[in-house]
Amino acid sequence: MPRRRPRRGSRSLLAGGLPIALSVAAGVTAQTTKVPSTLRHGSGLMDIPVAGVLADRAWTVTYSGFWTSNDTDVTTDASGNITGTEIFPGGWNSDLAVARGLLDFFEFGVNIQSLSDVDEGGTLWGAFGRLSILSPQTQPIGLAVGGRYSSSPNFGDGVEYAPNRLGTPDRRLRGQLGSRDIDTGFSFYAVAGWDLPGLPSSFLPDHDFSFTVGWGNGLFGEGSDLDWYASGDSGGWFAGVAWNLELAESRMLTFMSEYNGFDWNVGTQVDMSGVRVGAHLLGVNYASNTTVYRSSKFGLIASVALCGRGLCRASLRKRPDPDVVVLPAAPPDTVVVTRIQSPPPPAGTAVTLCLSTGEGVVVFLTSAGDTLVGPSRTPLSELRPAVALAGVYAENRAWFETGEPITVEQRSYGRTGSPVQLDCDAIRQVGEHLGVPLFARGTGGVVPETLYVPVRPGVWHPYALVPA
Repeated sequence: MPRRRPRRGSRSLLAGGLPIALSVAAGVTAQTTKVPSTLRHGSGLMDIPVAGVLADRAWTVTYSGFWTSNDTDVTTDASGNITGTEIFPGGWNSDLAVARGLLDFFEFGVNIQSLSDVDEGGTLWGAFGRLSILSPQTQPIGLAVGGRYSSSPNFGDGVEYAPNRLGTPDRRLRGQLGSRDIDTGFSFYAVAGWDLPGLPSSFLPDHDFSFTVGWGNGLFGEGSDLDWYASGDSGGWFAGVAWNLELAESRMLTFMSEYNGFDWNVGTQVDMSGVRVGAHLLGVNYASNTTVYRSSKFGLIASVALCGRGLCRASLRKRPDPDVVVLPAAPPDTVVVTRIQSPPPPAGTAVTLCLSTGEGVVVFLTSAGDTLVGPSRTPLSELRPAVALAGVYAENRAWFETGEPITVEQRSYGRTGSPVQLDCDAIRQVGEHLGVPLFARGTGGVVPETLYVPVRPGVWHPYALVPA
């Protein structure tokens, strides 16, 4: 059997392609994104999909690769049985992928695998797509279905070969191995996901946890009965978890762990306003390097996420704070005979504030400018930070303070006029921007000419539609 040659990827693509993408990305920042880039298949964890998809009109361009360090590997016969060993120098294996989001529920893209292996098996190419049925960021559970396609290697000997899970050509993995049919060209999958808020902490930044579980055929399960290809059989099931930390505005750090049906992988990515870099260790469950598949491999990834006319902003989904109810003190256990006249509550004018949760709350405003809450009309300033009015607001956020435009359903809106007060019964939520909900007047059915951004409780700033 001819020796398989190591593949050494073109590092010039990383040095040349990414600066071009960065120069195109210069401009106005737009939508947000949280999900990292996979090695070869758009957004997700390292090698498994997730239930979410890229935002509408968002792009990712990703270059990734890993090193193999095996000194030897096994040889096999036409039935896939091990017959001996051969020298295997290893090398750098690289891939390039481009993905596109559409209408906030569909993601698709193409990739090039084994970039430099033109002599042994050729350069492989692939395509992928995912349809989000329920988004894990807006629903208690996210659901999606999708597929991955990969072309087959061509060694020029008339034999039909099958693509493998590493994206490399391999003479040992044929479409027919004895009585086994290896069908890895197309892989279908279904995946579910949950986003859970982080734990309260005084020293950790804002964070949350993402959990993923799914099932797939093809690359997720085929070849599990080949000793040199797999060490176990999951039946196509895969799972993963990610810990997302918002280091600062548009700065996200993600730690990931996953099982792709064969390998346990761990890794991390940092997203700096749409520019992502990361490292990963594939196959941490293998104690010894018996074959290139059953061994640990270290890799790197670099990706650029573009939204509209600029780089995407990394952001956690901001969930509104729960409504805070100020309860009166508990009644005493004994009866006090002496009656004490309580002082009257502070005077104030009753005002209904419309919160960013879409609900109104009655407070009392004094002539001195204090906001009084609760039955005892306690100044809100004395209760902070333990008690605050519910909602997420734009005040003190960089994009609001600098007057950046916002984008909703492919339409751009610019800040206009002066702050106003609104009646919660006359508005509806139409989207969000960097975690802050956006509202419009009316009941729907027409494109809103004006959006209203909650600046602080009861105060809203209008944003007017910018003509195309």
